[in-house]
Amino acid sequence: MSFLKLIANISACLVQLGLLAVAAASLSGVGHRWVDILAQFTAPALTATVLGLAICLLLRLWPASIVGAVSAFALLIAVWPQWFTDQARPASDTPVVRIYSANLWARNTDVDAMQRSISDADADILVLIELGVAPNARLDDLLAGYPHRRTTTLVDRPSGAARSVIASRYPLVGRIGGRPGLHSVGAVVDSPLGRINVVGVHLTRPWPFQYQWGQITQTMALTEIRAGLTGPVVVAGDFNSVSSARIGRQMKAETGLVPAPGLPGTWPSAVPAVAGMTIDQVYRSPDLALTDRRLGRPNGSDHRPVITEFTLAAD
Repeated sequence: MSFLKLIANISACLVQLGLLAVAAASLSGVGHRWVDILAQFTAPALTATVLGLAICLLLRLWPASIVGAVSAFALLIAVWPQWFTDQARPASDTPVVRIYSANLWARNTDVDAMQRSISDADADILVLIELGVAPNARLDDLLAGYPHRRTTTLVDRPSGAARSVIASRYPLVGRIGGRPGLHSVGAVVDSPLGRINVVGVHLTRPWPFQYQWGQITQTMALTEIRAGLTGPVVVAGDFNSVSSARIGRQMKAETGLVPAPGLPGTWPSAVPAVAGMTIDQVYRSPDLALTDRRLGRPNGSDHRPVITEFTLAAD
């Protein structure tokens, strides 16, 4: 083996071992903040590992190829629980309700793109997070066809003033209250499936980007909201966490809700969706069955919108 090839093998092995650490963090189940940060990156790490493995094979770097194959396999196991979640069996001959959920990004001024995305989805219910000043000024145009609405107040923030909205083609027959410290909007929708509790949330970014216990305490607040709800529940929004990491595990354990599959990814929208992180989650109660989950048309945000369809679960 030539000296240059030896250096290339060592360098590639070190890179692949670094990516393997992401898989180890995810598979460990450890909730420490530094481990949790790594666990968010399983999808992009898998994409990078596969690309690196292909390069190593092309250059015949066999030791690095072996390490890369092991890393890719471990990352696939790590990402599997968020890409392929458990799904209930749909009841027969029951209607389907379609939900469009999106973080529109507070500084997004492309209202036309938002309108095209919402129109293309043809959803029954909209859950919109970070609806900024520009779309707020044209709210009736943006939500044409969705006369039933619940909105939070427009809050001025360093990242841009924004509010959250639930808009529906069906009547809203109740309001779901929030909790201190958690940004949420909730409503009871009188849908063809009966009354559905719909909650939109936006969790803070993880530490060290925001305060250490922020996501954990906000998820605890969401658990309190969930405990007060009866009947079918859908919780959608920007969780700033993938469903297989710490917050996702807390959500499943404390609320009993089930996440929708996270493939393809939702953030950031500038990268291919297969390499993106699905931090824009949709959770359902077990009495609902998910019949479809896909990404919506781009809306000008750095997050991709998510379209989900639900019906009643079979007994």
